[in-house]
Amino acid sequence: MFLKQFYTTDEGQILISAGQASHFAKDIAKDFNPLHDHDAKRFCVPGDLLVSLIIAKYGLSQKMQFTFSGMVGHNIYLNFPETETEDFEITDNNNKIYMQVHRSGDITTDSSLLETFIRDYVAFSGPNFPHILVPLMAEQNVMINTTRPLVIYESMSFEFEHFNFTSSVLQAIENTLSIDGKRGDARFHFQINSENQKVGNGFKKILISGMRDYNQPLIQEFTENYLARKAAYEKNSST
Repeated sequence: MFLKQFYTTDEGQILISAGQASHFAKDIAKDFNPLHDHDAKRFCVPGDLLVSLIIAKYGLSQKMQFTFSGMVGHNIYLNFPETETEDFEITDNNNKIYMQVHRSGDITTDSSLLETFIRDYVAFSGPNFPHILVPLMAEQNVMINTTRPLVIYESMSFEFEHFNFTSSVLQAIENTLSIDGKRGDARFHFQINSENQKVGNGFKKILISGMRDYNQPLIQEFTENYLARKAAYEKNSST
């Protein structure tokens, strides 16, 4: 599967370098969150890459839930257990838990379907900023800390009606943002369609730290810089 370029294995453990993670974020997920820059001080592996690796290894279950417990840094040895249980954890050599996984129902391991869904899911999930998050923040009259933005995954879940499909399109249903002090809780509900027919649904939750009063000039400048960085990277990648 195409994911092999984004990790290495060492005696059964998974390692993801900052370069591999950043490559996945920018080229596959179109996610230019500064936390995924290979030289970021608070670098972390994209949550979408971890979810994708789990799907590739364990298959798609009719019900799947991924709950993040910690940020994965550069070259951390991750343990993906050999298990058929409904509940398991992704840990490191110090038994630190990075993700809790729950799955139930029928399972498909069809490699073509898995790759198709992973690509479709990541293409939908990756680009949250600015087109989704900025309007939500404007509605609540708040915004991220533009000097130290911290936007991280908390959870993701899928539920499928069946696996009798070969392609999928993830369609946004409802996006919300709730604020509690300086903490933001963004929730994205989506539907999974195939050939204009619903085959499932899903939910993604993101946590935002350091929220502050909305400042249009500041968020506009941050957004323009973000989009310019994205455009420059994509231009360089195509040459």
